Amino acid sequence: MTGRARLARQARRGVLVALCALLGVAEARSQDAAVVEDIVTGSRVLAEFGVLDGFGHVSARDPANPNHFLMARSLAPALVTSGDIMEFDLDGNAVDAKGRSVFLERFIHSEIYKARPDVMAVVHTHSPGVIPFTVSQVALRPVFHNAAFLAAGTPVWDIRKEFGETDMLVRNAEIGRTLAAALGDKAVVLMRGHGDAAVGPSVKVAVFRAYYTDVNARLQSQAIALGGEVNYLTAAEGAKADAINLQVLDRVWNLWKMRVAAQGK
Repeated sequence: MTGRARLARQARRGVLVALCALLGVAEARSQDAAVVEDIVTGSRVLAEFGVLDGFGHVSARDPANPNHFLMARSLAPALVTSGDIMEFDLDGNAVDAKGRSVFLERFIHSEIYKARPDVMAVVHTHSPGVIPFTVSQVALRPVFHNAAFLAAGTPVWDIRKEFGETDMLVRNAEIGRTLAAALGDKAVVLMRGHGDAAVGPSVKVAVFRAYYTDVNARLQSQAIALGGEVNYLTAAEGAKADAINLQVLDRVWNLWKMRVAAQGK
């Protein structure tokens, strides 16, 4: 091979490497944009259904950096736009706050991401249907197939056990670590007198779980009120039903997305 041919070959290789790098950056940006859109959609969907009100938040692990996560600035979920999404490290520090205020309870998210490498999204709600199950002796258990993920168990975390009488907020990493420990390998953890945190392998799954945790809680309360023994889903039924639900998740997600879009949200 002549010197000129060798130089031409090296040049072509250099161009290919550069193109691959550009394509990789473009793909990463596309993934980031898709996740940001899901956070916005999920926030507004849960607000529309009353699972979130002026409080609560949705986050996602950063696709480009698993040691960072994305979450909105301190803002009511129904008002969140893509421009409100900020990047945080796993200590809960904003990468570039730009003067924006942040959620006090971001440590719910940061500590769960630290403890659970499999978790790609976290939703924290003050779900009205769930609250009674955080303060009573009745365990939250699945009464229908859409909430099948609850069959694996729903631990209840009580901030008072380790931190005494507080303002009930997960305001630092130490408190967040105990919440993440209580969650363990489950999909949902209840927070006494506060709400819950739902997790999943994507924003869509975490939002699905947050919504159907609230729906199930309301249905379970109705079933209990009827009297007699409640015939809950078994662990095996829950696992099988949950697997099917995850396969068809886009059906309900696209419906929800259309609903909030149609309302100008």
